[in-house]
Amino acid sequence: MTRATKLLTALPPPQRRRLMELAREVSFPEDTRIFEAGGTADRFWVVRSGAVSLVQQVTSVQRVTVASLGAGDLLGWSWLFPPYRWDFGAEAFSPVRAYEFEAQPVQKLCEEDPALGMTLVRLVAEILAHRLEMTRNRLMDQYGTYRRGVL
Repeated sequence: MTRATKLLTALPPPQRRRLMELAREVSFPEDTRIFEAGGTADRFWVVRSGAVSLVQQVTSVQRVTVASLGAGDLLGWSWLFPPYRWDFGAEAFSPVRAYEFEAQPVQKLCEEDPALGMTLVRLVAEILAHRLEMTRNRLMDQYGTYRRGVL
């Protein structure tokens, strides 16, 4: 299993400095809904402290935690891909401090500096691949447990 990529520490220092010029520090109290599935994805965050749950609404009353994120983790990638809508919801599981980045200035920076843009897209792709692998493993564990229970 691969290690999770931490966006800011994986960026080369000059590119990290350029990106951090666009950051602002934000905080979310525990149990705050940061965004909802289907909403406009116009920003992203890097968690500094605390825990965030990515959630999927299964029924009108049931939400399932898809992933848990902590310090250094990227929160939000839908800002990179049309139609720029969140695929999941996100909730602060504990008090959260994060760096927030608005999508448009970051996209403009990536256009102005294609090397930074390519590095950023590659890192986000690595993060998504890791999360997909983790989700697949979790589903396989659940399916295996279910199958063992009926046999």
